[in-house]
Amino acid sequence: MSTGKIQFAEMDGTFVLKFVGEIRLTLCSALDATIEKIFSSLNFSSIVIDLTESRSIDSTTLGLLAKLSILSRQKVGMLPTLVTTHPDITRLLHSMGFDQVFNIVDRPLPCPDCLSDLPSQDQSEEVVKAKVLEAHRILMSLNESNREAFRDLVTALERS
Repeated sequence: MSTGKIQFAEMDGTFVLKFVGEIRLTLCSALDATIEKIFSSLNFSSIVIDLTESRSIDSTTLGLLAKLSILSRQKVGMLPTLVTTHPDITRLLHSMGFDQVFNIVDRPLPCPDCLSDLPSQDQSEEVVKAKVLEAHRILMSLNESNREAFRDLVTALERS
């Protein structure tokens, strides 16, 4: 299985997350912790998520990105920016309704040289399950298509 990583930088109130490779559940605890860090910052001005080097993004990660957008709108009244240059990733984002909750652009943005990898986080199975459930509930809240697509998964997670 190919691995991925998420890199992070903050520069003058702009937070940059760069997704590289295959972004899966194993990176979600670190991503969720970073989302909390971003919104506890006092000098927050914008968020850019660079997907130009992503090959795939799983639904739990998509749910956490939706959470990031919702928090951004609630706390500072702005939509984060997603940068994507891969047609498959762009199509996925649009199918999930992300064009309603993100500014999606197709031109790579200059990225700070100071990006560093998010640290891995060991979480219990119960904590991971709660994060997966939260992420998919958020995706379901975006539109009816997502509600139908993830209903069975959410029901199964709630029962387990």
